[in-house]
Amino acid sequence: MSYDVLVVGGASAGLTAAMYASRQGLKTLVITKDIGGQALLTNAIENYPPFEHIGGFELMQKFEQQARNFGAEFAYEEVLSITKHEEGGGFIIKTNNNNRGYSGYTLILAFGKTPRDLNVKGEKELNGRGVSYCAVCDGPFFKNKKVAIVGAGDPALEAALYLKELASQLYIIHSTDKPVGSEDSIDLLQDKDNSNRISFISNSIVKAINGNSKVESLTLYNSKTKSESKLDVDGIFVEMGYVARTDIVKDLVKLNGSKEIIVDKYCSTSSKGIFAAGDVTDVPYKQAIISAGQGAIAALSAYNYLQRLKGKPAIRADWKSVVNKK
Repeated sequence: MSYDVLVVGGASAGLTAAMYASRQGLKTLVITKDIGGQALLTNAIENYPPFEHIGGFELMQKFEQQARNFGAEFAYEEVLSITKHEEGGGFIIKTNNNNRGYSGYTLILAFGKTPRDLNVKGEKELNGRGVSYCAVCDGPFFKNKKVAIVGAGDPALEAALYLKELASQLYIIHSTDKPVGSEDSIDLLQDKDNSNRISFISNSIVKAINGNSKVESLTLYNSKTKSESKLDVDGIFVEMGYVARTDIVKDLVKLNGSKEIIVDKYCSTSSKGIFAAGDVTDVPYKQAIISAGQGAIAALSAYNYLQRLKGKPAIRADWKSVVNKK
């Protein structure tokens, strides 16, 4: 199956691009590891009109639903490679779950910063089968199950505070002597009422994620005792923060010295048919509202690009009334 638009990224830029592209009648696929990106790191957004106060996850849910309402499709997968289609133009995106790849005529790069991987044995193989990078997104699937969080700082602690209401047993794995982050969060997690269900595992790193069709256990290495042990769990949440990874497109588009994608006022890149939006671009201001605006520009530019290929007129606005495809 071939798409008109392939969007890489599931936060404000990518979701807005998907909504605008779908609204123009373009067959659109969003490929992303999670929904929300860095917005999930905050429970309070106060500078996104028209909301005086809204949680990051709630806002991103609204973005996603609006894109779906206009017909956008979603693949929750990790992008492994992006190449130009040798025959007929367009692009092919291969993912961890689709070796043949998704084919599209245009490409919108809107992945911003992506979750850091552990880079350990079993992680890629069990991604989506007990390995998650978004506690808020996937937490409900682990109700009354044993889960582990690996990471440090407030992102890991916030994930733990959320998961403690769902999991039967929660392990927080960190490489330091003591937990790092908000003292209030640490106190809540170490409260005596939680002592039977929540355990901090210090001076430890994950060496491997074990399981056949799903996560069954973790291999841990303790830097103090120099020993390995196994921890039986049903899932692991990787909360290592986010990083910009543009190496995957360095041979497709021009990057600046900070490895950001260079775009013009139309969000066009140096390659025909490829557009970019959001934190991954060289636009200096990194805000959700700016990423969303860029996403809209990228989608309309992709639409106009396809119109020109067909010999049809381009558009300059998007004021038409469209019935949602709920």
